[in-house]
Amino acid sequence: MTDSPPHPGSLFVVAAPSGAGKTSLVRALLEEAPLVQLSVSYTTRPPRPGEVDGRDYFFVDRAGFERRRDAGEFLEWAEVHGNLYATSRPWIEDRIAAGVDIVLEIDWQGAVQVQRLFADAVGVFIVPPSTAALRERLTRRGQDSPEVIERRVAAAQAELKQAHRFQYVIINQDFATALGDLRTIVAAARLRFPKQQARHPATFAALGITRRRQV
Repeated sequence: MTDSPPHPGSLFVVAAPSGAGKTSLVRALLEEAPLVQLSVSYTTRPPRPGEVDGRDYFFVDRAGFERRRDAGEFLEWAEVHGNLYATSRPWIEDRIAAGVDIVLEIDWQGAVQVQRLFADAVGVFIVPPSTAALRERLTRRGQDSPEVIERRVAAAQAELKQAHRFQYVIINQDFATALGDLRTIVAAARLRFPKQQARHPATFAALGITRRRQV
């Protein structure tokens, strides 16, 4: 029996320790790739300077988060540094079914959950060139106390041990190079057989190219 047609859109699951440059890389990608959209997550943490509700995150209190979680609205959820984060499953499914590529910025725990539910999700892990560089970036950001920075560095060292769970790892030493690597991953994912066939069914049919049957 032939398996059901895949969604034409791709889901990119991008994770990284705090301070590795994940958000900056994703934002740069979105600026130059109009066919890629960012998934907006729910969180219980307070907004950082410049963040906007509904654009960067959906900011909710813990009670509101738990109501949505218990109602089954979330694709995944996790607690990170004392705050809760989650992704809306219907929002993701609707967009990739419509052929939109979605980037999901997430911690490694949530990424593992998502990849179990979406077998063809593309996992990308961003790492800093060194622990010293990570500490310097967190300090330069100027948003956390020295004590918090050290806790984040310690947490990052544990998170880096999860890199093997992802298909791709980008070392963010030079920003332009790292962005080029991310751009390449997105382009290659779009050329996978199932995605191409879903986007161009008439072309594949005319050429006599069919899906492989499941064994």
